[in-house]
Amino acid sequence: MEAITERVNRIRQLSAACARTAPPAPKSVKIELTSRCDFQCFFCASHTRLRHQSDMQRAFFERIVGEMRELGVEHLGVFYLGESLLCDWLPDAIRYAKQTCGYPHVFLTTNGRLATPDRLRECMLAGLDSLKFSLNFSGARQFRAVTGVDAGEFRSVLSNLKDACWIRDYVEFSSGHRCGIYASSLLYDNQQERRMHKEVQEILPFVDEHYYLPLYGHAGLMRRAGDDAGHDCAEVLHKALPCWSLFTEGHITSDGHLSACCFDHSSRFHMGDLNRMSFLEAWHSPQFQRLRGAHLEQDVRVTVCAQCISYK
Repeated sequence: MEAITERVNRIRQLSAACARTAPPAPKSVKIELTSRCDFQCFFCASHTRLRHQSDMQRAFFERIVGEMRELGVEHLGVFYLGESLLCDWLPDAIRYAKQTCGYPHVFLTTNGRLATPDRLRECMLAGLDSLKFSLNFSGARQFRAVTGVDAGEFRSVLSNLKDACWIRDYVEFSSGHRCGIYASSLLYDNQQERRMHKEVQEILPFVDEHYYLPLYGHAGLMRRAGDDAGHDCAEVLHKALPCWSLFTEGHITSDGHLSACCFDHSSRFHMGDLNRMSFLEAWHSPQFQRLRGAHLEQDVRVTVCAQCISYK
């Protein structure tokens, strides 16, 4: 099974064919089945609720994922900013993408609290290819500081992650389909990897791969979450112009807009209304092409990206 980091790095590579204002349709798209989330992580745009919190309409989902598959999209993430396990029809969405549309790879990232054995069994039997847990806390105290959720849920997340391993083995035995299980952790500062050593060692036997990510986000969203959440964030920020996500991965909000940003927290990043236009029309919309042009020129000062913390 391919390492998740290899797949992610391939998506983030900005080839000459993609480095233009009107690139070909992306190979990877994330689609937000719900913008609701049961966590309020300080680094995430979801908790700001600047966008209306809603669930995607199933008819819209089926239309747009079918359209994107015809355009050559291969990797479909059935999540975006919200927690997709809050969506009752998540297994149906996975099944439709895999069996009806024929997506080679359907993947999901979860915060883990609702990833119970019953829910994961449904998703894996539906054809889920990859499941990743966002494990961004070292112990119950930091869990509370980061997520705003009762500290007692920390052990529930770890328990669900471990249970996912035997659920995966059961599904593979019964159906022949194997789902990769992964975990990632954010580096809030240069001490977070040390803080998380115990938790990472605990989960390593249950995942195919664990990896660390630099802290991403918007300057307006980066507030302190107390001493336990980490400090000196600027030391580990990812800095890059042009931003790969504008060129190689699509992001669709629960209300049906194509967003320019993988951390969209307001309608300012909407590049096209997919309720009114096709995916390719939105992907090549004038406003999206202007934004990509600014990134290619490495000058985003007068764009919606000007305040992104990645460029500070």
